[in-house]
Amino acid sequence: MKSQSKYQVKIANSEELKTKSFQIRHEVFVKEQLVSHEDEFDEFENISRHYVVLNSEESPVGAARWRTTDKGIKLERFAVAKEARGKGIGSMLVQAVLDDIFELKGDGQYLYLHAQLSAIPLYQKFSFKIEGPQFEECDIQHFRMELRR
Repeated sequence: MKSQSKYQVKIANSEELKTKSFQIRHEVFVKEQLVSHEDEFDEFENISRHYVVLNSEESPVGAARWRTTDKGIKLERFAVAKEARGKGIGSMLVQAVLDDIFELKGDGQYLYLHAQLSAIPLYQKFSFKIEGPQFEECDIQHFRMELRR
């Protein structure tokens, strides 16, 4: 998958990599943003395609997943460790996920996500558009964003 000199995005296709992905999600969503463990880790874990970003020491610094729903392809759980923010990891992760989706599914896909307000500019860089009103999910404000390609 995608890599910059210090960071590498990997598909979390082993228990070890999936555990590292879950570590970042726990750190960011459960500890930092106070999302309940039950809301963060849901019934879709086994049907989702997971990603982890590793630094040069093989420690996890980012995570994401996507899954197919009855509406399209939903991108979810994008998280970057606090100490790794501002280094382009979020953009690298979104690009790697999009590249993987289009490689597996081809063009013509309807993609959507629920973006926290602070993450909207990141997704807009990839041509996601806000669709619909602001809403609350796990006590955090979001907008639904869509990409048709």
